[in-house]
Amino acid sequence: MTDTPAFAPRFERAFALLNASVNAGRIPGGVLGVIDRAGGRMVRATGYAQRVPHEREMRTDTWFDLASLTKVIFTTTRILELAKEGVIDLDAPLTTLLPDLRQYDPDAWERQVTFRQCLGHQTPFPAVEPIYTYGRDADLLRAFILQRRWEKGPPVYSDINFILLGFALERLEGNRLRDFDPGPGFAFAADPEKTAATEDCTWRHRVLCGEVHDDNCSALEGAGHAGLFGTANSVLDFAAGLFAGDAVGDETVALMRTPLSEKRTHGWERPYEDWPGGALTSAGTIGHTGFTGTGLWVDFDNGLAWTLLTNRIHPTRHFDSGIAALRQAVGDCMNAG
Repeated sequence: MTDTPAFAPRFERAFALLNASVNAGRIPGGVLGVIDRAGGRMVRATGYAQRVPHEREMRTDTWFDLASLTKVIFTTTRILELAKEGVIDLDAPLTTLLPDLRQYDPDAWERQVTFRQCLGHQTPFPAVEPIYTYGRDADLLRAFILQRRWEKGPPVYSDINFILLGFALERLEGNRLRDFDPGPGFAFAADPEKTAATEDCTWRHRVLCGEVHDDNCSALEGAGHAGLFGTANSVLDFAAGLFAGDAVGDETVALMRTPLSEKRTHGWERPYEDWPGGALTSAGTIGHTGFTGTGLWVDFDNGLAWTLLTNRIHPTRHFDSGIAALRQAVGDCMNAG
């Protein structure tokens, strides 16, 4: 499209915020991309894809470790497509595909958890668990996760939900997730020279680039909560597919938009006070973020989607990058009119 999109002024204001964050040394670099339902698109990069141990400039085609965007772009989509095909009943327990989940205790609460509850983070699983500290044998770690007596707590956002959904997909396909085709423009590893670097990992003893940053995903050699790589354009292409699906009443997209709680739909977040998408997003917006500094928001009401991809944890996560405020400010720019 040669015409300047109507959202161009908003894009410029939002990109100025990203550029200012880079110039202030808060993050090494980033890419901002925006599309509208009509096909207009703008993508721009700033800063560095890598600073340590050498420098590489950020490009619009730089690959990113998308982190928890894996949950919505890959795992949620696959689970909902299988539900649409009648392969999975979302209200059935995970044990329909994972019969060995807590197999030594038939009354264990974990055996009652459903696919829909995992998609909406409505389970008692803990928020975080350093599974990688229990070893590097991926098969043994899978058995550990399935047989562990998990501490029951209030529903919170938990990677365990999507790790288990990933296990279910593996059982159906008979392959590890890392051997799946993640779709056009995506991969489960990337060329280090074309990828934004993440952390100088304290236990892998190297700067991670092109390999998954998430510790548990690395130890499991692929998992449903993290591990996907892609570019800004591939993320925007995915969003364009959601717009197209929404236009024809696709059941998968409809479920992505269907609330399960005050903050969540099937897989995605929906607007709530102080959410990462900003204060001005419409009620018809869904979004998600990734720990590495990534995010995608899709506003169905206004036909606009934007992705902010950064390497905010390079070379360390132990630094105030200001990513939370940046995400909200970018979202407000995109919705300020």
